[in-house]
Amino acid sequence: MTRNHEIRPDLDEGIDRKVLSQLRARFLKLNTVRMERALEGLSPRQQGVLTLLPLFFHVNHPLLPGYVSGSTPAGLSNYEPDANVLAEAQRLTRSFSYKPRHGSNPPRPILGLFLMGSLGTLAQADQSDMDVWVCHGPDLSDDELAELRKKCQLLEIWAATQGAEAHFFLIDPERFVRGERDNQLSSDDCGTTQHYLLLDEFYRTAIWLAGRTPIWWLVPVYEEENYEQYTHTLMSKRFIRADETLDLGHLAYIPPGEFVGAGLWQLFKGIESPYKSVLKLLLTEVYASEHPNVRCLSLRFKQAVFANRLDLEELDPYMVVYRRIEEYLNARGEPERLELIRRALYLKVNRKLTGQARSSGWQRVLLERLAREWGWDQRQLALLDSRSQWKVRQVSHERRALVNELTHSYRFLSQFARTEKTVSLINKRDLNVLGRRLYAAFERKADKVEFINPGIAPDLAEDTLTLVQSPNKKEPGQNQWALYNGSLNALEWENFAPIKRCRELLELLTWCHRNGVIDSSTRLALHPGDSDLSEFELFNLLGSLQQSIALPLATVDEAQLLRASVPSEVLILVNVGVDPLKHHRDLNILMTTERTDSLSYAGVRENLVLTLDQVTLNSWNEVLVNRFDGEHALLDCLRDYLNDLPVTQRQPRLQVRCFCHNRAQFIARRVEDVIETAQTLLLSRLNHRYLLQVQQHYHVLELVPGQVNHVALGSLSALMDYLGEELTAYSPLHLDPMALEDHDLALILPMGQPECIQVFYRTNEDEADLYVLDEFNALWQQRVPYHDEQSLLVPLQRFLQSVLYRRDALLPLDAAQPLTLETLYYQLLPSGGRARRIEARQAPQTPVNKPFYDVQAIIGKAAHGQVHVTLYCDQQEFSELEHGDQLFRVVAREIVEQRREAQRYRCYITDLDLSGLVGDGACSSNLYLRYKADLERALNEALALV
Repeated sequence: MTRNHEIRPDLDEGIDRKVLSQLRARFLKLNTVRMERALEGLSPRQQGVLTLLPLFFHVNHPLLPGYVSGSTPAGLSNYEPDANVLAEAQRLTRSFSYKPRHGSNPPRPILGLFLMGSLGTLAQADQSDMDVWVCHGPDLSDDELAELRKKCQLLEIWAATQGAEAHFFLIDPERFVRGERDNQLSSDDCGTTQHYLLLDEFYRTAIWLAGRTPIWWLVPVYEEENYEQYTHTLMSKRFIRADETLDLGHLAYIPPGEFVGAGLWQLFKGIESPYKSVLKLLLTEVYASEHPNVRCLSLRFKQAVFANRLDLEELDPYMVVYRRIEEYLNARGEPERLELIRRALYLKVNRKLTGQARSSGWQRVLLERLAREWGWDQRQLALLDSRSQWKVRQVSHERRALVNELTHSYRFLSQFARTEKTVSLINKRDLNVLGRRLYAAFERKADKVEFINPGIAPDLAEDTLTLVQSPNKKEPGQNQWALYNGSLNALEWENFAPIKRCRELLELLTWCHRNGVIDSSTRLALHPGDSDLSEFELFNLLGSLQQSIALPLATVDEAQLLRASVPSEVLILVNVGVDPLKHHRDLNILMTTERTDSLSYAGVRENLVLTLDQVTLNSWNEVLVNRFDGEHALLDCLRDYLNDLPVTQRQPRLQVRCFCHNRAQFIARRVEDVIETAQTLLLSRLNHRYLLQVQQHYHVLELVPGQVNHVALGSLSALMDYLGEELTAYSPLHLDPMALEDHDLALILPMGQPECIQVFYRTNEDEADLYVLDEFNALWQQRVPYHDEQSLLVPLQRFLQSVLYRRDALLPLDAAQPLTLETLYYQLLPSGGRARRIEARQAPQTPVNKPFYDVQAIIGKAAHGQVHVTLYCDQQEFSELEHGDQLFRVVAREIVEQRREAQRYRCYITDLDLSGLVGDGACSSNLYLRYKADLERALNEALALV
């Protein structure tokens, strides 16, 4: 271009119309070259779309694409189609003939057409879309706007048939200047808070297609703050005609909230496509760092045109952005960030400078110039050009740089928002949501599978891999799993560095699946080491991962990020690489047994559930892997799974799989049943307990949402102690069908119900077992000598009646709970020597004329956490104060002396007062029964000595 003098219009000195024409000509000359470059990069059919667009908005014709009706707003200001456009239209539809618009001044509601986006720039590519601003007059009615919008939709559909992706945006300049707009202003929309930054991008990138040109072109940079007055003077003194220009506003000041809004949007996009976002993120940082004296790039661009510095390459929109970022990072002394920006620009342009199929044209020439300027050698260029073949190592290295940049940008934006107090302009909620997006996508934490490829390379899948288990030399006695490139034999793999190593197999396989390193076409060589892993199991493990975590993962909904993460998909894999009956297989033993429970298998009651690997996809799209092994593997897994369940939201989809050598389907089904039962009980919100038996041990899950607790009990006596602990509220107990086989409890525990006391008894020849489930479902049990049902049950009945009477007397008259708890009786009946069924019984009947000997106990607090006991025999007091440690012997002697029968039989406590211990508050019947049993034991031991 020929170099002319710098133009510096001055209102005070007067403005020459020729100078304004010269200015406009400079902008249009740049525009012409950009348009030529845009067309150069398009196919002939796509070129036709761009060439014909002005004509389609100028006329309504039934034969032309986009026709809605004759009343659709049409007529493009200052436009008449030339011979080239009309010839293109004739090729499209031969029956079309153009008739110039008649009348001295026909209405032309379409003020101007502008092309936004990467067309005509260094970054134009085959897939670049066309974003077209359709600027229209302010006086269009709602119906007219609706017709115009329909026309745009039809044109988008037609453009697609020509191989072009087009998007049209209706702009009312008067409303736009006021910051009012109804729709998104680009297919890459940045949100309604970014008015000035969008205008900045428009002024430095838009290609004028037809119609009026922006009046902003004619305002010197030094008059930007005086924009309204300056443009008013140009119009009022008729330096320019009213129909020559349109006004979209100025860029004298950019509110700080826009930088936060723009940064948030680019960060959001950068999580999935970081290369596309880092350039704009850095530009936002540059602008924000200059606030409030921001010299935006569109003003630099305009200044260059006024100064006649019309270097096309240096005024390319992407070059302008890069140069400004380069200045900023050089000034800050941050060469690593600058190198990342250079790589991002190079990959965005996507014009290979190496290899056979090297691109040609002005973009390649400019890119070569930049590469020389940056000092890049052929090796570095070849690495970038092979991005489509990048695999794990290169992607992992690049990820670190990109994640560092995105994290830096988030912290910068957060600090800027606090400093400038812009959170009212850009909702603080958006910052919080974005912070969670970044955390979910990139933050490392325990058990989380790292995602290494956020839009860096198109495909990480390997053709051939070798999977090896070997001793971990760093941790003696431990094994590790490692993944190697290629197909390696046992002598080769030790000489190579693995792609990835993990302690556990499933962690490694999940990492491979999440990152696409293994796909359906990958061939795997397996060296299982000491594990029992087979190729069959490995194939099925990968298949289960693919079913449970379907890729690609959808973008997380904002509503999910506003809540804590919860599981959405859970895959539990049992006995990965472990055969639970390996010792039988090694000894060539074929087991046949009626006891097929996977938790208590065969006569030796083996537990076949040895390890569990839980893979969880949560609502934030994080993938986590947890390993459970050891004695309590199943219960620990179950506890953690239940504690992670959402209380009110949709429950996760659960899959349980097992592919080990023996009984795999039965094992998976058993584990799944246990988990589903526990989940159902937990969600009932009834304070359930779930009792399981594994081998000879017992386990109880106390099911309180978010606080599920696992209680391991090593023996039956430990279980009895646990079941006998006092409760403060009713707690249903669910018994696993396979637990406590051949024990009375298998019949008794499922019978528990609230608001009553349940007495169960089983008689033998000379002994009887008594069981009581109290009103809260706590269990009391006692074995006593047996004479007859009357002597077995009546003392217990009298005691419970006394306790209930005493407790009811302490309740207020308006108490909500019933005054009297019903006592129910059941007998356990034998079959083949063991209790097999339960039958309800009537309460024992006490003969009215039979006298009873009352033995009442009162227990109170003593020093040092001890208690003192006072006994009353037919109202006569016997206290420790008087008798000391001989109390029970004295009372036993008193009871014997009062009896009429010569036969010795047990002493019973018939009434008990605990108010000295618990005050006037009600306590459970179980506590009374426990004290009763202790007192009777002491009394009857003393009786034996009398």
